[in-house]
Amino acid sequence: KGTASWVEEEGSIPESDDAFAQVSIGAFKLATMLKISEELLNDSVFNLESYIAREFARRIGAAEETAFITGNGSGKPAGILHTTGGAQVGVTAASATAISMDEVMDLFYSLKTPYRRNAVFLMNDATVKVLRKLKDGSGQYLWQPSVQAGQPDTILNRPVKTTSAMPTVEAGAKVLAFGDFSYYWIADRQGRSFQRLNELYAVTGQVGFRATQRVDGKLVLPESIKVLQMKA
Repeated sequence: KGTASWVEEEGSIPESDDAFAQVSIGAFKLATMLKISEELLNDSVFNLESYIAREFARRIGAAEETAFITGNGSGKPAGILHTTGGAQVGVTAASATAISMDEVMDLFYSLKTPYRRNAVFLMNDATVKVLRKLKDGSGQYLWQPSVQAGQPDTILNRPVKTTSAMPTVEAGAKVLAFGDFSYYWIADRQGRSFQRLNELYAVTGQVGFRATQRVDGKLVLPESIKVLQMKA
């Protein structure tokens, strides 16, 4: 990052250049397929093809979500928790099995101020349960989630999002992420392709359906997201 300098009258202005690096975003293929008997297609009392299309969307969406978080970049996108180019470790917990509210606060302030404006917390439901059980000396819960309809749960006034793709609390795991996730760029090379295969499985009286999508994702600014990592 470049900086500005105070300069005396008629003084020379020092140069301060930003440093740029290139991030290469490719395209990885995500696919799913199933076979349905001709009898089931003909006898079904509801639109089976529409159901299959929704099921394929669920499958692809679930696979994408997992890759965008924990993907290793080999045959799939590099997720936000990837050791190379992923989010930076903001806090290492003192315990391998427990998190304190102080450590959550340390994670909050480990993120630079400009990124906090749009930052959210990301964790799985098991980690949410760990944080909700934290109590003060009087036995009162430290975190009281929102009970107002339409209002998200917040920690330190920042929204909390959950996903099953985040790791659970265990030694060395990155269990809590906090940052501006708009810096994770997703490149869709094409829309999802849905194809019906009428002839390929005709000898067994079946019809095949397949769906494919080409996509990649990378965190282009690692400092925009910080993670809390459990003690190894």
